[in-house]
Order: sequence, then structure tokens, then C-alpha cells
Amino acid sequence: MLRELRIENLLLIERAELRLGPGLNVLTGETGAGKTVLAHSLDLLMGGKAKKGIVRAGAPEAWVEGVFDLPPEWNQDEELAELLDRIPAGSEDVVLGRRVSESGRTSAFLGGRSASAADLQLLATRLIAFYGQHEHRRLTIGSAQLAMVDGSAGLGQQQRLGEYREVWRRHRGLERELEELRGRDMARERDLDLHRFELDEIEAAALVEGEKETLAEERDRLRHAEGLREAAAGAGIRLRGDEDADGAVGLLAGARDSLNGLRGVDAGLDELAGRVESLALEVEDVGQELGRYLESVEADPERLAGLEERLDLIDRLERKHGGSVESVLAHADWCREEIARLEGGETREAELRDQIAAAAAELEKSSAALSEARRKAAGELAASVTADLEDLAMPGAELTIDLPPTTDGPGPSGAESAEFMLAPNPGIPAQPLRDTASGGELSRVMLALAASGAGDRRTLVFDEIDAGIGGNTAAAVGERLRGVADGRQVIAITHLPQVASRAATHFSVEKAAGEGTVAATVTALDEEAVVAEIRRMMGAAEGDETATRHARELVAANR
Repeated sequence: MLRELRIENLLLIERAELRLGPGLNVLTGETGAGKTVLAHSLDLLMGGKAKKGIVRAGAPEAWVEGVFDLPPEWNQDEELAELLDRIPAGSEDVVLGRRVSESGRTSAFLGGRSASAADLQLLATRLIAFYGQHEHRRLTIGSAQLAMVDGSAGLGQQQRLGEYREVWRRHRGLERELEELRGRDMARERDLDLHRFELDEIEAAALVEGEKETLAEERDRLRHAEGLREAAAGAGIRLRGDEDADGAVGLLAGARDSLNGLRGVDAGLDELAGRVESLALEVEDVGQELGRYLESVEADPERLAGLEERLDLIDRLERKHGGSVESVLAHADWCREEIARLEGGETREAELRDQIAAAAAELEKSSAALSEARRKAAGELAASVTADLEDLAMPGAELTIDLPPTTDGPGPSGAESAEFMLAPNPGIPAQPLRDTASGGELSRVMLALAASGAGDRRTLVFDEIDAGIGGNTAAAVGERLRGVADGRQVIAITHLPQVASRAATHFSVEKAAGEGTVAATVTALDEEAVVAEIRRMMGAAEGDETATRHARELVAANR
């Protein structure tokens, strides 16, 4: 229940505080006095968009705050757990607030703490059911009509609908995956051809990590074989000597022999003799090594060509696949994985077909359960509304609800749509509600639908739902509103005395002009003020005693 509504600087209202009660609460006032401020306030608390010009002229910002009773069942609602943590422990209130700046920017609050408009929407739509003039349009929309049928079926239907939608989404997702898989067949074949070609090329190369460096060394030696042989041969001659001159080996041997003749005479000379001996041995060994090296180096044009070709292949693969043999081998591994994945596409397609068949069977079963519950709920809802229309001055009117199958098969909301059909008078064939009902008839159908909400304890708000009616019909609507308000809270913005006279709590909006400004005030009316307001609504002047007496009698009769 909405216990308090505080409004500051909204439209014509500078400041207002409404303390609402259980049962029927009404808000009345002359046309243009600002009755719609209640609708705007509740729309803001429900997370709605702030309309342009909603802040009172000259004020920096507007503020709306609603204090609601905290429904005990919310404590078991997992979806609300995070939001409820923002409410002070032990509190029995839910306090929602919305601030609107002059520029149109808004801020939302829950329990005095910052929140989002979506947070307010989640909470407020569980606290308030709003029926305004725009609901007339919604009432004629097929999707809204189907939602009303489901809503009348209770919580079990909401669970069935949730389960159905989960199955439908899974089935649709599998179908889309299969469509995408088939659409990718040509691209898949192209990718397979490319990956197979690249893998074959790499595997044919039989690369070995580190071989490039070894091959490059051998290639360089073969490229310079003649020069290497000439250098080794020349150095060998200089070390060993020839028939024309002694080489380094002979010269060192002569030096060694000269020194050895005086060994033991002088320690210094002995040391030098030892060093010459070592040099002679080292030079002789190097000469032998040069000979062996010379024998090992031979020009081999065929081998050189093979090395050049192999190194060119390695360089080409490196340029294509990352710049090193390691990256080329890594690319080969990736190609193998991609080939396995792409070749598995045919297997995945078969799996998808099986999964789609299973999901389709589950969808058919879930859809059948949903449809059966809808047919039952539609019949009960139509009967309830028809009975209420009898009490709302539409004798003989009949509402029926058709549930034709959807043309494209099961969709996100099921396998059928809904069409509310109204026969406003006996003997007249039923026609779609959007084609046949007048504004007044739509208002009464809407009230009857709201009254049928079994188990729905939300506050019902009616924004001039009684538009387009009067006389006995207005009295019937007022009586039905009071009946709906028995055991729950109903708030009605009305211009009809037949409705206002049945209120348990009555608020009046009055507009007053000041110096260059116009302001409106909201006042809770006592019994005498209620009589005066009813008289005004009847179109009588303040001094009209007869009208005052009639107003008093109307209030007394309807309380």
C-alpha cells in the first residue's frame, strides 16, 4: 500500500503531502488545476522518463517520494535480494524517490540511497498497477491482451511461460547455429583447403629446429672452398717450407738446436730454449692440421645448390609464418587443430539436427501445456469480465477471448495470439475490441479486467478511467471501484461525483493565481469539504442549498 506521497515543485505543485489510506482514494479538481500531477508523480516513481517542462517554473528541481508498505513476501524473492539490502534492517517501509533537475536530468533513490530508474521500475511495478488513458490503446494491442490472459492465470502460468520461453530460446539458438554452420560451408571448405595446403607444405619440408644455422655454415664453406684451400695451402708451405726455403718449422728447429747446445749453463737461456721448443711443437702441429683441413675442403657445386635450395625453402616458410623455424612449426600445429575443428563441422551438424529434434519435441510439449492453461484462463477471464460488465451498465454485453494460432509457428510468447472480442449489445456479433468499443466501453472493460486480478494485491491507480461516461453508468463504475477497493488500495483521479462520493479518502487539487505565478495545492478533505467538492463537481455554485443537500445525500448514500 502507498501510505505517503510527497511532491515538491512538480508542474503547478510547490509542495504537497498526501497521506493515503486503504480502500478507495480519490483525487478531484477543476480541469487544469493539476490533477495529472499524481499520474506524473507515480510514473516517475515507477522509473518513467521525465517529461519536458515537468519542473515547476522558477524552481531548480522537482522531487517526488513515495512511502510504501514493505510486502512480507519480498523477503523470499531472490530477484529483489540485492535491492532489499539497501533498505535499513528492521524497516517495514519501502521509500522510493526521484529528483528531476530543470535540465531534465534525473536521480533515483531507494531507502535514501542512490539507485537507478530500472531499480525503481522493478520495485514499483510490483507495488502499483497503473491504469491511465494510454491504457485504452494498450488494451487493444494483441500482445498486451495475451499478457492479460496469462496474468489472470496466476503464478503457475507465469512459471509455465518462463519455462516455455527458456525452451523456445534454446530451440531457436540451435536452429540459428545450424543456419550459421550451413552458411559457413563454403568458407569452411576454403579454409580447409588453405590449411591443408599449408600443412602439407610444412610437413613436406620436414623442418628441424636449429638446422638453418648448421646449413648456413656449410653453405658458406662451400661458397668459399677455393679460397679456403688456397689460404690453407699457402699457410702450410710457410710453416713446413719447400725445396727453395725453410719454413717456420725448420727455422724453429734450427733455433731450438742452437739453444739446446748450451742447456744447463744459464737458467734464463734455458727458459727461452723451452719456449722455443714449445713453439716448434705447436707450429709443427698446426702445419699438420692445415694439411688435414686442406684435404677436407673440396668444391661441391651439387651439394652447394642443394643447400641453397633448402635454405631458400626455410626462408620462404619463415616469411609466411612468423619469421623463425619455431613459428613455422607452431603454425603447423595450429593448422592441424583448425583442420580437426573444421572437419568436425559435419559431425556438429548431425549433433545439431538431433538436438533440434529433441528441443522441438520439448517445445511442443511446453507449448501445449501453455496453450491449455491459456484456454482455461481465457474462458474464466471472459466470463468474469462479462459478469462485471453487467454491473457496469452494459447489460447483455459479452466479452470473448479468441486464441488463434500464430501464423509463423511458436514464437517467444507461445503458439497463439489473443484477440479480445466484444459484443456490446445482445444480438450484435462480437467484433475485435479495437474496432467496436467506444471510449466509455473501453473504460468499463478495463475496470472489469483490473477487478479480475485474482491474488494481485498491488495498489490500483486509475487516471480518469471514467472518461466518456456519466449518469447511471458513472454510478455503476463508482460502485465497482469501491468493490474492487474492498480489502486493497485503489487510487482514482476522477471528474465524476458518482465516483468521488464513494471514496474513503478524498483529496482535492485547487489552482490559485498569484503575482505572475499560478500554483496548485492538494488538500485532504474532511466530511464537510467533501460535500462542498461533490457539489462543485455537480456543477452547482457555493450558495446552492439544494445542490448542497443533494451532494450530502449522495455522499451519505454511498458511504
